[in-house]
Amino acid sequence: MTKKLKKIRDGLHARGQWASKAEFLLAVAGQIIGLGNVWRFPYLCYKNGGGVFFVPYLLFLVLCGIPLFLLETSLGQYTSLGGVSAWRTICPLFGGLGYASQVMILHGCVYYIVILAWAVFYLTYSFQEVLPWSHCNNTWNTNSCFLFDHHNQTATGSNLPENATSPVMEFWEREVLHLSNTLDELGPINWKLALCLASVWLVCYFCVWKGVKSTGKVVYLTATFPYVMLFVLLVRGATLPGATQGIIYYLKPNHTRLADPQVWMDAGTQIFFSYGICLGSLTALGSYNKYNNDCYKDSFLLCLLNSSTSFLAGFAIFSVLGFMAEEQGVDISTVAQSGPGLAFIAYPRAVAMMPLPQLWAVCFFLMIIMLGLDTQFVSLEALMTSVTDLYPHLIRRGHRRELLLMFVCIVCFLVGLVMVTPGGLYVFQIYDHFSCSGASLLLLSIFQSLAIGWFYGAERFSANIRDMTGYNPLSVFRLCWKYLTPATFVFSLVRWSPLSLGKGLVAPAWATTLGWILTLSSVLLLPIWAIYAFVTTPGTLTQRFQRLCSPTIDSKMPFHCPHTNNATVAYSSPLPLNEKSKESNGDIQDNIII
Repeated sequence: MTKKLKKIRDGLHARGQWASKAEFLLAVAGQIIGLGNVWRFPYLCYKNGGGVFFVPYLLFLVLCGIPLFLLETSLGQYTSLGGVSAWRTICPLFGGLGYASQVMILHGCVYYIVILAWAVFYLTYSFQEVLPWSHCNNTWNTNSCFLFDHHNQTATGSNLPENATSPVMEFWEREVLHLSNTLDELGPINWKLALCLASVWLVCYFCVWKGVKSTGKVVYLTATFPYVMLFVLLVRGATLPGATQGIIYYLKPNHTRLADPQVWMDAGTQIFFSYGICLGSLTALGSYNKYNNDCYKDSFLLCLLNSSTSFLAGFAIFSVLGFMAEEQGVDISTVAQSGPGLAFIAYPRAVAMMPLPQLWAVCFFLMIIMLGLDTQFVSLEALMTSVTDLYPHLIRRGHRRELLLMFVCIVCFLVGLVMVTPGGLYVFQIYDHFSCSGASLLLLSIFQSLAIGWFYGAERFSANIRDMTGYNPLSVFRLCWKYLTPATFVFSLVRWSPLSLGKGLVAPAWATTLGWILTLSSVLLLPIWAIYAFVTTPGTLTQRFQRLCSPTIDSKMPFHCPHTNNATVAYSSPLPLNEKSKESNGDIQDNIII
């Protein structure tokens, strides 16, 4: 009786694979193409010298983005394992990389989905006969509410009320967020926003509950629909008055900006965040591929798609912002914003000025929801994949996976309720700055490159890719894994900036402490796991180090472990990875030797 039949008899569900290559490509595209492509990249181009920004952006893409993207997807495909088990298998000493990335995914699942709750809130209000953020006659408006338009801008200053605010700003702060003045005033839960949050979590659950079978089908909609909306908005934006001026502002080159180190830092961080590296999700998605899938070409294709989407989104966004600036008679620099300010302040104000504003508001917020939704549930799928691969005989039975997923969703929802309080925006900023971005991801990227480039061996990993695809990757990838990528991210870590809450607010001591706890909750798992592995591994210190540097699968090349006088540690595993074993990848991950 084969192992597969034995598993069916034992009631252990198969691990599963992508039904087609298209499912894999769409799932990864959905994960890496998100809100940052629409609301961050165009603004960074405008802010950092227009077309000149592409020089550092492309440099970081070649030296860091593509090499790490290929590393993670091919690692998952080669081992048929999720983020945790893959690192424990390929280089046990760095098993903490997998655990740290899953903790960051968990943090990300808590706060990232709040953006979708905001978008759902706006979407529901977009169906009203008159957009509520287009006038000052709402119950939440104050006496300071003032409708800024071209005529009012040219009027005398005496017509402006004291501390005048726009209706779109009051809608955002007073109706959506119920924003408090300080972080210490959390206040009661906004029940409308809580319902929006619950609805998004419910959708995410049913997108992931059947594993790769359900995820692979949902991405056909969530990964393609944003492109339809983006194309519609692009065509509409290009026909608006002032669109040309907006695009000029977007791309106008300013060569002097290349001398500013911050421009290079912005380019590096944009590559880092938009490609979803060091979160374990790429490894998990790659693990469902067939062994001989051409992950090398896939990586180039997906990276090209990601960067092209960012570039094209800039035309759609800045053509509308150019129209907005012309309508109000102001400079575009006063309306160009990054992050939530673009999606929930600048763009809603712009669509309110268009004919058929409800239609364009619905299109825009549907695009925001779809862009964020697939990133959210694919991250959730990556988390479930890693946990399931750690305990396959415990979880892959009956409905245990679905129940565990429900438990994770409920816990994340309950924690996320803190972010739908009046002080929730500040808590959101703390999570965004500390939990799974900034210093924590930079550290993981450095150790990830070191693990493959020096401990496992860049040449050896290239041979693994050749074994899967039939040809070697470019030699520049080995150079990046060993030298260039770690050096680049060390520089980024030194230039990492502290948290700014905006509106002149300074984060209190307890908030900063909470932020560093979030950071340390992931990165501390690297040394903790290394110490635990050394303590529990038998033998002398040298033997322990050699064993922890040796993979637990046969990678078809002798392994050179550093710091051991170049002693070659040959490892022969009873688990060779070939196409036949890949077809029953559940058998492999059930027998991993740790």
